[in-house]
Amino acid sequence: MADEGTERTVVKTYIPKFQKDEWQAHADELDMSQSEFVRAMVQAGRRGFETNPVEDHSRGSNPGGNDLERRLLEILAREDTLSWDELVERLAGNFEDRLDDVLNDLQSKNRVQYSGRHGGYVLVGGVDGDE
Repeated sequence: MADEGTERTVVKTYIPKFQKDEWQAHADELDMSQSEFVRAMVQAGRRGFETNPVEDHSRGSNPGGNDLERRLLEILAREDTLSWDELVERLAGNFEDRLDDVLNDLQSKNRVQYSGRHGGYVLVGGVDGDE
């Protein structure tokens, strides 16, 4: 069983077919699944409505870097047996959540922005924040 914070669940919405077709076309252009696309767009839209700043979940200059072994052992300690696909799902889900947090944080600091024209995220200024 996954942690409550990383457990996946289904969210449904009903939209006009033309809108779904537009979203699917845009998701295809970005090489994203429709679920990934909707999640990314909702998270990007919520940035303007949040009253609390995004928490910094990074762990120094190498966030999450060498802790794969620890995370794997922790997951296996909670489960009797997991297949390769189940392990990948649990570890990848954690990465997607962390990536989402980091992107939201960088967007709120105006260091990264989503550009429809460029079909993805782009750096604002340099790596160190200078032009």
